[in-house]
Amino acid sequence: MCVCVCRGKKDTQAYPTTRLDIFFIFVSLFFCFPLSLLLSLLFPPIPPSTMLSSQKISLAKVAARAFITPLTVRTFASSSVARTVSLDLHKNSFETYNCDAPSLEVKLPKEELVRMYQSMVVMRRMEMASDGLYKAKLIRGFCHLCTGQEAVAVGMETALTAEDKIITAYRCHGFTYMRGGSITSILAELLGRKAGISGGKGGSMHMFTPNFYGGNGIVGAQVPLGAGVAFAQKYLDKKAATFSLYGDGASNQGQVFEAYNMAKLWDLPAVFVCENNRYGMGTAANRSSANTSYFKRGDYIPGLKVNGMDVLAVHQAVAYAKEWTISGKGPLLLEMETYRYGGHSMSDPGTTYRTREEIQHMRSNNDPITGLKQRLLESNIVTEDELKAIDKAARVEVDKAVEEAKASSEPEISEFWTQIYKKGTEVPYVRGREPEEFHRY
Repeated sequence: MCVCVCRGKKDTQAYPTTRLDIFFIFVSLFFCFPLSLLLSLLFPPIPPSTMLSSQKISLAKVAARAFITPLTVRTFASSSVARTVSLDLHKNSFETYNCDAPSLEVKLPKEELVRMYQSMVVMRRMEMASDGLYKAKLIRGFCHLCTGQEAVAVGMETALTAEDKIITAYRCHGFTYMRGGSITSILAELLGRKAGISGGKGGSMHMFTPNFYGGNGIVGAQVPLGAGVAFAQKYLDKKAATFSLYGDGASNQGQVFEAYNMAKLWDLPAVFVCENNRYGMGTAANRSSANTSYFKRGDYIPGLKVNGMDVLAVHQAVAYAKEWTISGKGPLLLEMETYRYGGHSMSDPGTTYRTREEIQHMRSNNDPITGLKQRLLESNIVTEDELKAIDKAARVEVDKAVEEAKASSEPEISEFWTQIYKKGTEVPYVRGREPEEFHRY
């Protein structure tokens, strides 16, 4: 068996040796080897000590180029040579229902921990910029920010690969970024510009990447869609999982329970993730749900409650959930206890149904970025100056993206008639508002 290993990927692919392979091996042995020996005698190699430094650099660049692979998502693959750091989670990080708890010991490379911090800082900056653009009346329509909930998106992505799928509701900017969307494309989409990730036609609630199924505007409707994606993974025999996210407000939708049922009937690799930020629009969870233990609502599906303000706890829980589902145990429920600092959307001040003191208490005692920052400093993983450099770089990166997004042109009116049909199945024309108005493809 001949095995081909792709550097930078977590998986290896094995290809069976064929007769044709054996033929080429014999050709290489009997023809290539004598030729290379003859050339080495005629043209002896230059000793490294006599090689010019520029030549060394050129060779190094050529050698390094072979190991550079494009990434479609911000998945953090652990390096075998990186220094692994062991950190302990709080004993109350998890609460279980018909399953064991993940390990409280987190082992991750130093570089990955730093990237977690960097990603959350960039995400916070991006949402702050979105807030400013909305208040400047440059963003119109709906706009739901994830400020305060960064640990969920970042912690999830660090435990997943590009083969895993994510689908969520309308608070999707952070997930779009972590699944490979650029800051410029996200902000341009919010501004309704052509450079937007959906061409300026989707706005805040409708963003997608190849491994991210949105951004969905109808409350709870994405959950059965996620079950369908998980069904496709099982049908195609993929060793990957689908994570369907929804809020505590959407948890009472009937289609959520229907998705539970189908996922368990067929033991799909589906993980249902409730982002419990305590308020569905302006209604507290205990005023809308008879059972606020969302991780137990699956009944016949095991569940796990997670401290969603701790990015490391989220990472551990998601890694555990993925292994659970792809090992054939069926679906799993995760409840991420998190908190949004702003209102439900930009039109909601967020202070009519909760006090400013409550918000400030969460910011001061449970902020996900501050929490990870303290861990990194206490464990001597980074210095204060290094973190300040990350913060400064994030601010510069987001400020640049804001200007690029604002400079992007608006889409042409003809874009309204594009991306409606699958290529090759388009109708000849679309009727307009007037009897004589037609728009042809």
